[in-house]
Amino acid sequence: MAAPLSAWPWENLGIYKYLLYGPLLSKVLYTRIQEGSFKDDWCLHILIICAARAVLHQLWSTFVNMLFLTSNLRINQQGYDFKQIDKEWDWDNFILLQALIASMACYMYPPFIENVPLWNTKGFITILTLHVGISEPLYYWVHRCFHTSDLFTKYHSIHHSSPVLHPFTGANATFLEHLALTTVIGIPIIGSYMMGYGSRSMIYGYLLVFDFLRCLGHCNVEVVPHQLFDALPFLRYLLYTPTYHSLHHTDMGTNFCLFMPFFDAIWKTLNSKSRELHKKISSSAGKDRRTIPGFVFLAHVVDVTSSLHAPFVIRSFASLPYTTRLFLLVCWPGAFIAMLMMWAWAKTFLISFYNLRGRLHETWSVPRFGFQYFLPFAKEGINKHIEEAILRADRLGVKVISLAALNKNEALNGGGTLFVNKHPNLKVRVVHGNTLTAAVILNEIPKDVEEVFLTGATSKLGRAIALYLCQRRVRVLMLTSSTERFQKIQKDAPIECQVYLVQVTKYQAARSCKTWIVGKWITPREQSWAPTGARFHQFVVPPILSFRRDCTYGDLAAMRLPDDVQGLGNCEYTMERGVVHACHAGGVVHLLEGWSHHEVGAIDVERIDLVWKAALKHGLKPV
Repeated sequence: MAAPLSAWPWENLGIYKYLLYGPLLSKVLYTRIQEGSFKDDWCLHILIICAARAVLHQLWSTFVNMLFLTSNLRINQQGYDFKQIDKEWDWDNFILLQALIASMACYMYPPFIENVPLWNTKGFITILTLHVGISEPLYYWVHRCFHTSDLFTKYHSIHHSSPVLHPFTGANATFLEHLALTTVIGIPIIGSYMMGYGSRSMIYGYLLVFDFLRCLGHCNVEVVPHQLFDALPFLRYLLYTPTYHSLHHTDMGTNFCLFMPFFDAIWKTLNSKSRELHKKISSSAGKDRRTIPGFVFLAHVVDVTSSLHAPFVIRSFASLPYTTRLFLLVCWPGAFIAMLMMWAWAKTFLISFYNLRGRLHETWSVPRFGFQYFLPFAKEGINKHIEEAILRADRLGVKVISLAALNKNEALNGGGTLFVNKHPNLKVRVVHGNTLTAAVILNEIPKDVEEVFLTGATSKLGRAIALYLCQRRVRVLMLTSSTERFQKIQKDAPIECQVYLVQVTKYQAARSCKTWIVGKWITPREQSWAPTGARFHQFVVPPILSFRRDCTYGDLAAMRLPDDVQGLGNCEYTMERGVVHACHAGGVVHLLEGWSHHEVGAIDVERIDLVWKAALKHGLKPV
């Protein structure tokens, strides 16, 4: 049974909890309709403050997850996993709680908010005095009380259960704890008003600065330069740092302060390692102190809206499979401007990482969008960015770098062959991962299938699938208008199997074939030639539209990562949690097996079964 006041009153409402803001919004709209303008209404101010606080937390979250900016200053190098993200999903409960308390206070005591000036200098001095003299020591002792065994187990352990600090971690606490925190926040505000020094700017300023400092302490990125404390030593007792607060989560008997280490110093709970650790991490600015990853997956953005699925945009959205949502349309203009900025200042950047069996795996992204790969004049620039990423990985000592779908396009760079030929002494292994992609698709096809229809038949994957199936005595209808390319593939098959490869030039040839393998995007009209009950397997990006209700559609080739993955907190495009594209998984297998060859260019059909068995051996599973 849960402890009293540990659960939130609206815990079971889910997203409908935001309806509790309804009365405030209704009051604002009613005033607007009745008086023809937005007057200085306390309901309006409460809503604006709530929105500003939410935006402030989101901006901190965005900054923290910009690994290409913050990776060398991270205190804990571990990633945010799905478990932590889910646990902190309702981090904004405290904003709703304080909004409801503020609205009740203003309703019950109207003089509190009447004739309040915009600015009052004495109010800022008063609220600062009350904060330092009352709120700071009060929080210190309340915090220490929550660390006693009984209260910690029932309440405070939730806050400490997040393995890696994040701005949302500071807000992740029980209902009782936030009631106590609301008291700590409310005392300086109410005290200033009762003394006659209240102002609107004071409320806005105090709440936003309070939230800013809370996010600062929980951001896991050391942003306070140690030189500041070297020049002004007394400041280290007036302002805590992310490093300082992180020690409280590793050594819970120390560093209890709200924002001012002065109170830890006078009550002898100051962690002796605080200054040393702060200087060590702060000195890493401009240096790369990350553990060198064993594997890098070089991704790319599919389109403008999918760029909003990056972990540094909205963490909760990135932790779910990508799907089109209404807010994406609202954010599209901003994402488009960001795309233009990336064109102007374009560098490969780190977007996520996770650990698999003690080896750090990172995802880097080429700052190019899907449609750019099909612009003839963009080819050279894209290859330049991919080459720079490969050379950077080589300098760092990365073992394997795997190329995502369009980064290994045959027309772009020959499936990575261009880079291997240009730099024959590369230590990093360049992998397109298509061998495992082919294995995944082939293992989806029932063993008793006698005929398949294959589009994209002369691509790397199409060729490998056709050659593999014909050796299984499966008749492959290869859709291609190029007789020359078809015959070249047919000659690669054993003589006795060549009869199973059949060239077709129209979709009508597959009207009786129930197994379609789609490697080239097909329209709903082209799908209409498939018979009822057909199954569409596919290896085309983006996936084809599920147009036929009387047919079934396979997902893009993918594999589920092993259960011992740590720090994985974002979904790969439309894939489920813990699932990655097969080409990504192919690079992982390459690393785990310790293979020393490059996997570029044409797929070695003889290795398909070998790679598949290796993937299963290492705990990867078909979806």
